[in-house]
Amino acid sequence: MTDADTNRPTAMRAMVVTKPIAPALPELTAAQELALLCRCLFAEGYDDHLAGHITYKQADGTFLVNPFGLTWDEVTASDVMTMDADGKEISGPWTITPAITLHVELHRVRDDIAVAIHNQSRWGTVWADIGRAPEIYDQTGALYHGRVAVYDEYWGTVDDASNARAVAKAIGEANIGLLANHGVVVLGADVQQAYLRAMSFEWRSRQAWRIAAAGGGVPMNRDAARTYGEFFNSHQFTGLFEAMARRELRRDPAVLN
Repeated sequence: MTDADTNRPTAMRAMVVTKPIAPALPELTAAQELALLCRCLFAEGYDDHLAGHITYKQADGTFLVNPFGLTWDEVTASDVMTMDADGKEISGPWTITPAITLHVELHRVRDDIAVAIHNQSRWGTVWADIGRAPEIYDQTGALYHGRVAVYDEYWGTVDDASNARAVAKAIGEANIGLLANHGVVVLGADVQQAYLRAMSFEWRSRQAWRIAAAGGGVPMNRDAARTYGEFFNSHQFTGLFEAMARRELRRDPAVLN
């Protein structure tokens, strides 16, 4: 066995759960899931005032979306709007952001995703403004190891259909996109995966900036980071979203209302 072999990352195993690992969440509606996702991501730094929107595709082809005029830390299940595949309102008490055009175009070209997140997160947007993806320095940052697309042009807001289509084309098959002078896009097959990717990338972005400010550091071994990230791309991080959702429920149980 060579030195390289001894340093090679070992295969990871899926967690076998034989009894509950924590208290279960109550049975949630899709609107309650979306409201909790808003709250959880706000706590991670997806908190740029009234900016940002999340779409959640439903089995009937409609989409749930957070309302335009509420910050993510005040959204409740009853605030959640419903729209069709063209972004037209179907129901809900408030309004839908004009910038939902971006989500319409993303969902049109990515049948594999159910959840699309866009916001100007505190740390991810720093790297969007720099115009490159941050390095991975630790295992939390490696929870998403897939491609990060960088769209390096800014021609205005993404409520313009041509701009939205250009962004969707630039993101392609990536699940995270950095939009120059704008913000971050995160895509996932379900709420749990979308949260994992959004949280992980914000952590990665923050750590990379702090390490650069401290004078630099050594990025995580690329093979180890890839093994770690690929594992969590195909397996759920058991209990992660549920734990963060319980935290938000302790803060404000009314989120489910």
